[in-house]
Amino acid sequence: MAISKLERRNKIKRRIRKSLSGDAERPRLSVYRSNKEFYAQIIDDKTDKTILSVTSLNVKEAHGIPKKEQAKVIGKLAAEKAVEAGINKVVFDRNGYLYHGRVKAFADAAREAGLKF
Repeated sequence: MAISKLERRNKIKRRIRKSLSGDAERPRLSVYRSNKEFYAQIIDDKTDKTILSVTSLNVKEAHGIPKKEQAKVIGKLAAEKAVEAGINKVVFDRNGYLYHGRVKAFADAAREAGLKF
């Protein structure tokens, strides 16, 4: 019986999240991508609070450019906001997506802007 792409992603996501958790010292950097937009959140799992979030919906530089470039802009902005908030180390949660394309572009841009993971 064939499973859908969403079911496959959720299965991978559950498997990853078993061993992945963020705390105040090293919060979790979670990404989500839709067909049009890219989202990132930094989350403290111990207190279940979102420390900061960045989305391509609110960033003017991210409009009208290719999706991969959009992810780079969001990665750089997320890292700058995190460093500004005093967060230098994070745990990267790719949220069940394969580590290539937009997810990899986001991660590389965040590393270049000063985040360590």
